[in-house]
Amino acid sequence: MRNLKHLLAATAASIVSTAALAADLPIAPPPAYAPPPPCCASNDFGGWYLRGDIGFSNQKVKNLVDTNSNAYTNELVSQTSNFDSGGIYDVGVGYQFNNWFRADITGQYRGSANFRGVDSITGTGPFAGFVGTDQYGASKSELVFLANAYIDLGTWWCVTPFIGAGIGTSRVSINGFTDTGDFIQGTQKHSFTTAGNASQWNFAWAAHAGLAYHVNPGLTVELAYSYMSLGNGTTGATNSFDQFTVVNGAPFAFHNITSNDIKLGVRWSLDPTPAYAPHPLITKG
Repeated sequence: MRNLKHLLAATAASIVSTAALAADLPIAPPPAYAPPPPCCASNDFGGWYLRGDIGFSNQKVKNLVDTNSNAYTNELVSQTSNFDSGGIYDVGVGYQFNNWFRADITGQYRGSANFRGVDSITGTGPFAGFVGTDQYGASKSELVFLANAYIDLGTWWCVTPFIGAGIGTSRVSINGFTDTGDFIQGTQKHSFTTAGNASQWNFAWAAHAGLAYHVNPGLTVELAYSYMSLGNGTTGATNSFDQFTVVNGAPFAFHNITSNDIKLGVRWSLDPTPAYAPHPLITKG
């Protein structure tokens, strides 16, 4: 019995001494962690990104001109014309230099847009009494390559307004051109002109403005407006038919093609997002 009491006393003393020793040891700090970056965190050190956009165009042309030097020499011409809207698709690669300046290079395909135009013609001088109309039809598409620069104007609630500009080149293609004429010069006559397909490279420039929403540090969605100046377009050689003659003629020229574009795009950062540790788990009991 006495031996049992001694054993219990020794065990209790051992437990008390171990607890006292543990109390003297330094308490290990909890594992360090960093809070997750906010959705609109900027990369002050810059980084590469990829971009892609889709949208639609609202295009205009200053005028359509028959490049035959004798065309409309003694006539007054009133012209109306318009393009249908066309789809826009582009991809690009860029670099974010800091939280307010970035630049990218884009390649854009502007889908086929139908053209319709009408000339109302009134003869003057020796052609007094001549009246008529020309109705035009064609389709147009472009390839556009631009170098763009943007200024980000600050971020509020993960939304960043921006402005930008770009310069580059455009390849304007005119296809399926027709000119249907109906005119009176003593008697009523008709004519029909076709033109071959042709393309022309031009200097192009653009002005941009929009809003960017930062979904997370690696993904940004953009809603943007762009004013595009695409240069001129041309048809191939014309072949004209009327009631009396067949004439191989000069091409028609589309002067000063511009467009107001609306686009929805995304930007993907190629830099890894900052790693962080979650809050440590704390349990009771």
